[in-house]
Amino acid sequence: MELDPSEMTPVVNRIKRARGQLDGVVRMLEEGRDCEDVVTQLAAVSKALDKAGFAIVAAGLQQCLATGDGIDSVDVKKMEKLFLSLA
Repeated sequence: MELDPSEMTPVVNRIKRARGQLDGVVRMLEEGRDCEDVVTQLAAVSKALDKAGFAIVAAGLQQCLATGDGIDSVDVKKMEKLFLSLA
């Protein structure tokens, strides 16, 4: 399934923000910052990427339902594998 780029703008923006946060984590490590601060920022990056991944899977599922023959046209195993890959 191909994603509509216009629908992915919020996801792309989220990933770009996460990339900036990740750069910040690297800087924090290089500067020898406090462990708690680094882990907190790293957790924020992880959650942002998880949310982006779920948004992509959800958009793909919506597209399958909208353009296919309803729920029967959705490859349930494939969608389940995508969701679980984010877990």
